[in-house]
Amino acid sequence: MVAAAERAYYRFLVLFFNCLLTFGSYFCFDIPSVLQEQFQGNLTCPNGTQHNGTGHNGTLACVEGLGMTPAQYNLLYAIYAWTNALVVILAGFLIDKLGNHFGVFLFSFLIVLGSSIFALGSHFKGTQYLLPLMLMGRLLFGSGNGSLTIVQNRITAFWFKGKELALAFGLTLSFSRLGSVLNFFFTQQFETHFGIQWTLWGGTLLCTLGFISAITVSMLDKVGMKQLGLDGVIQQESKKVRVQDVRRLPLRYWLLVLTIMFFYNGVFPFVADASKFIQDKYSGYSQQAAAYIAGAVYDSSLVLSAAVGILIDYVGLRGVFAVGCAVLTLPVFALLAFTFVPPLVSTIWLGITYSFAAASLWPSIPLVVPQATLGTAMGLATSVQMIGSGLSNLIVGHILGTKSSELKIPLWRWQQMMIFLLANTIACITASVSLTVVDKQQGGTLNRATKRSSAEQVRQPVDTAPLLDEVGDEGLIN
Repeated sequence: MVAAAERAYYRFLVLFFNCLLTFGSYFCFDIPSVLQEQFQGNLTCPNGTQHNGTGHNGTLACVEGLGMTPAQYNLLYAIYAWTNALVVILAGFLIDKLGNHFGVFLFSFLIVLGSSIFALGSHFKGTQYLLPLMLMGRLLFGSGNGSLTIVQNRITAFWFKGKELALAFGLTLSFSRLGSVLNFFFTQQFETHFGIQWTLWGGTLLCTLGFISAITVSMLDKVGMKQLGLDGVIQQESKKVRVQDVRRLPLRYWLLVLTIMFFYNGVFPFVADASKFIQDKYSGYSQQAAAYIAGAVYDSSLVLSAAVGILIDYVGLRGVFAVGCAVLTLPVFALLAFTFVPPLVSTIWLGITYSFAAASLWPSIPLVVPQATLGTAMGLATSVQMIGSGLSNLIVGHILGTKSSELKIPLWRWQQMMIFLLANTIACITASVSLTVVDKQQGGTLNRATKRSSAEQVRQPVDTAPLLDEVGDEGLIN
């Protein structure tokens, strides 16, 4: 009799709860960006709270909020990024050593704890406790969120390797981005009716739902592995994982990491400053309209990720798509730097290349490293990507050369920023071409289709060889 874990519905049930892991945390992470005026607003307003940026006579209106300075507000994001970059390396190793069940519980709990402390800190506005509490909350939140994504990817790779791998990765990305998009559309309205404290606690509630999903996916994963008879095998292999294994990660892995880093170095710093860039360069765009246009990058990703994943599962060609995405991203920054083509064209275009890049690059990592060291490999890749994005943000801030969000930045500075992003994209092209050449020399794993034909399907839904062996020249997919 065929075990339930061997049937397709079981792995998609695992995937459903796995997707829900990071929905709430992505929603919660972006709350400060939507409520930036409230975070930096005055502690009190003589005529009460006003949520609009301008009064009826066109003058700036008072916005009541937490009273943070711009530097303090940006510190909330900085501490998240750098904590993530440091913690995910150790987290990946611990996940490989102690298993998915330990990681998914611990890191989802840290997200709930961090978001709770962050929300609690908002009740101490006007006191010396506000900033330390909120920074502590973001530190714990960052420690959990990036690490939870590694567990999420590890579970996805285990259940879908050799099957709908890119589709599964695309769906997890879509669910995460759905959290960001819904936050963008609804948080401002919620804050208007209920205030900033209750809004932050609402984000904590969504993170709690993620914790419940973590318990559920942990149980499904554990029961499924037991039915497949693989739980003992994985535990034995996990005990063999050592820090020194990093030195044995193949060249293809490191080229993948560089490709990911350079591509994201172009996307994330642009999105961070896109709203102000649109207002400074193009006439007639309000702050809200500019934010909608900037958000089109993630909107495109939300819509396309699953479909792109299905395509890549059937045709393979991950290396080809990696090169193509990098090449097709070059015109985006050129248009933004040197033309006045409507910015929505560029943000949708970037969203499309971002969707293909995410669906082809991240799912390639499980194909070039053993399952037993996948957590460590994902952690290293995430850390390098975040360090690269953080440094790029610092460089972009230096190029733009202003600390005030109210000053109009000269166009020539924006052009220099776009040239810097173009340079990162050219570096991405170089890394992706090198990756494709090396992969072809070592068996062409990345350009092979993941989805097997019906004749090749076997009863076991998971390949056991990658749990036991090092990656050979022929890769992991038979």
